[in-house]
Amino acid sequence: MASNLREAILKDIQGAVRLSIAYIGVSGGLFAAVARLGGATAKAVAEASGQDVGYVVRWCDAAYAFELLDESAQGFVLTDLGRAFLPDAPGTLMPFAVQGVLSAHMAERAAGLMRSGERPGESVLAERDTILPWFGPMLEAQFGPVFESTILPALPVYAHAAERSGFAIDLGCGNGWYLMRLARAYPNLRCLGVDGFEENVRQAQARAEAAGLGDRVRFTTGDIYSFESPEAADIIALNRALHHVWDEKERVFTILHDHLKSGGSAVIWEPHWPAERAALREPKRRMVAFQNLTEHVQGNHFLRPTEIAEAFKAADLSPEIFQFMEGREAVVVGTRS
Repeated sequence: MASNLREAILKDIQGAVRLSIAYIGVSGGLFAAVARLGGATAKAVAEASGQDVGYVVRWCDAAYAFELLDESAQGFVLTDLGRAFLPDAPGTLMPFAVQGVLSAHMAERAAGLMRSGERPGESVLAERDTILPWFGPMLEAQFGPVFESTILPALPVYAHAAERSGFAIDLGCGNGWYLMRLARAYPNLRCLGVDGFEENVRQAQARAEAAGLGDRVRFTTGDIYSFESPEAADIIALNRALHHVWDEKERVFTILHDHLKSGGSAVIWEPHWPAERAALREPKRRMVAFQNLTEHVQGNHFLRPTEIAEAFKAADLSPEIFQFMEGREAVVVGTRS
């Protein structure tokens, strides 16, 4: 039994290390450089990616050992697995690499803070220079396709806003992926994204301009307590962000109510924290339990959809609960009558 347990854990360790190597390849542009060159020496990869050749030599060895790179007559080439980590690959594995390193960072912070009980807040996400620029792309790759293919067509609120040539706000917009998908689906919607991280806003505005959406989609730094809207909104979205401000939920839901037009809706997308602890043992739900620990470091915790619905009712907004991804994700819509 002990031998079997050891073998299982060794496989887990190797998987974690593979993700760490992949993360270096993603964040340093090394996978992208190998893909562009189509076969190259470590020195050529270093020059193409702007990285130090000594580090790249060692990375190439590690990536080869873990079957992310292979060798050809021209030098290193991507394996199918390595190619799958390219950020623009269909169904990219990039989010797993980013999440693996982010999880290790948050685990170390949780271990160090557990005795004191300190909860330093969202600033922990910006403590590692290479992680923050990939946080938005990670979420986009994980949830963008689900939003576009499943959530967007299932919620009438979006088409209703478009019929009114409406105005949508995304609070905590990240790199802008949600609003850009919404704007492409409904060309007569105007959109404003608000985020507290300047890096996210910079990414979002640049992407909107590059996509030709800059006339309808704009982004600004700010937060839910102080943002300035040019008009009342048809939609105010918070995507996986409400739990960050839940401690002041009465204030938050009052702000949502007061910034909506009559007939407008707040659309809250959150991980669905299960009512029964036993559900956390389900393989597809396990990560949410660890993520809830990392949310505690940031001063937050995940929510049940019924809690959000009750907060909507208290703010005189009529709630409706939708569930997606086998019940692991919930969208709660609160409409102003």
